[in-house]
Amino acid sequence: PMGSERTEMRKRQMSTTQETPGAAQAQHSAGNRGSNACCFCWCCCCSCSCLTVRNQEEERARRTSHELQAEGIPNCEESPAPTLEEVNAWAQSFDKLMLTPAGRNAFREFLRTEFSEENMLFWMACEELKQESNKSVIEEKARLIYEDYISILSPKEVSLDSRVREVINRNMLEPSQHTFDDAQLQIYTLMHRDSYPRFMNSAIYKDLLQSLSEKSIEA
Repeated sequence: PMGSERTEMRKRQMSTTQETPGAAQAQHSAGNRGSNACCFCWCCCCSCSCLTVRNQEEERARRTSHELQAEGIPNCEESPAPTLEEVNAWAQSFDKLMLTPAGRNAFREFLRTEFSEENMLFWMACEELKQESNKSVIEEKARLIYEDYISILSPKEVSLDSRVREVINRNMLEPSQHTFDDAQLQIYTLMHRDSYPRFMNSAIYKDLLQSLSEKSIEA
């Protein structure tokens, strides 16, 4: 009798062992199905729009400033080397700094160190748009400006309030040279109030001023 009981126990143990992998595999499959669901809406389709938005945001966060520079940020404007008088004039007002290509180039160099060069690039793109007269060219340039600097999906998006964004969206229905005027003014004011004071105290400006002063003394 004892031998018979032992035989039965071994059979039950073997049966349990054989069933366990199958059960574990079923649980694993169920877990995989659960992981495929969207964590936002719990739908079963992984291509839903909320996942698309999340992936775009994650991709944007991963991109570094070096990658953005590799995309072909426009080169600095061609200009002669600034004179000591010009560089001194930059300290008098932001308007005088922005009037000269040399001033804009120096300011852009500073903005790049603060990862905000897109503000100057947007302002310059708006200035270029104002010079156009061909309707089709205006529409194309306006579209590119919107995609590069206004779209929330762009890594070079500039900071604008909701009122200005609404104005732009209305203007884009029929783009003109002045589609981004309100936005351009807001970014100009932002650079004036926020970045310009720091530029005047930066090593970029002080080193340039010192270099030109020394050359003037030597001359």
